Amino acid sequence: MKKSALPYRNVLLSLAAAGVVYAALPRPQRIRRGQVAVITGGSRGLGLAIAHELGKAGVKLVLAARDGDQLAAAKEQLLFTQSFASGDDVLTVPCDVSNKHQAATLIETAHRHFGAIDLLINDAGVIEVGPIEDQTIEAFETAMSINFFGALHTIYAAMPHFLARGEGAIVNISSIGGKIPVPHLLPYVASKFALVGLSEGLNAELRHKGIRVTTVCPGLMRTGGEVHAHFSGDVAKEKLWFQTSARTPLISANVTRAARKIVAAVNAGRAEITITPQAWLAARAAGVAPESTQRIASLINTYVLPEPVNKVLR
Repeated sequence: MKKSALPYRNVLLSLAAAGVVYAALPRPQRIRRGQVAVITGGSRGLGLAIAHELGKAGVKLVLAARDGDQLAAAKEQLLFTQSFASGDDVLTVPCDVSNKHQAATLIETAHRHFGAIDLLINDAGVIEVGPIEDQTIEAFETAMSINFFGALHTIYAAMPHFLARGEGAIVNISSIGGKIPVPHLLPYVASKFALVGLSEGLNAELRHKGIRVTTVCPGLMRTGGEVHAHFSGDVAKEKLWFQTSARTPLISANVTRAARKIVAAVNAGRAEITITPQAWLAARAAGVAPESTQRIASLINTYVLPEPVNKVLR
């Protein structure tokens, strides 16, 4: 064989080997009636919308959130609109996932009630809006404790059950803010970047063990969650730009359609899904041209977003 042909042969052999490895990976298990899903942040917004979509598929639900009254209202809504066999098919567990002991109790309560857990959906989150000069270290700590460690706590609690069965699904709701730099959202962005890294790494490590991990990176969505954000700096102006953006149909997604896309992605065993065309384009641009993306973000920060109130970091 000519020496010039060797590189091509090596490429073909490498592709063939990759194909064999891919074929040997476990195929994704589709969502089925009677399965059990644990949803953090399940009392409202995207988490509740996902619960509705799973309820339509006959999935039994465990909803977790910090507010017990909101959980009760969410359960009542689900039982009224979906065809569950009984009220016991929707379990609510008040839980602060930033506390690892409460997160562990959540998973054990779900397993004890239903006898199994098939899906873990991490949607609990908080958002801090304001320029870096008006943010505090505590704001970053809060964002990390819920948006990142909250997911990590439930994952660590659920993984032994998934590993013992050799199958399971984990869905981590990150954000386009976990892919691109978004000014005035730095605590949120930092925590979501961390969650993307965790989620992608978990998929690489656990896929061959039958556990599929899906990373979800939505753009702006009309969830109503913007009213629960915490604002700093020039609060009135920060609320204006953030809440207007989150409520504008042309640049934000309908939460029900977003939930359907997420459930479809889990069914297909997809590793990642980016919701809204704008978010998809932004993520691709950041991957191909990170410096240009940061310059554009800087221009938006300079000419569009409000000026900070404080001039020094606290």
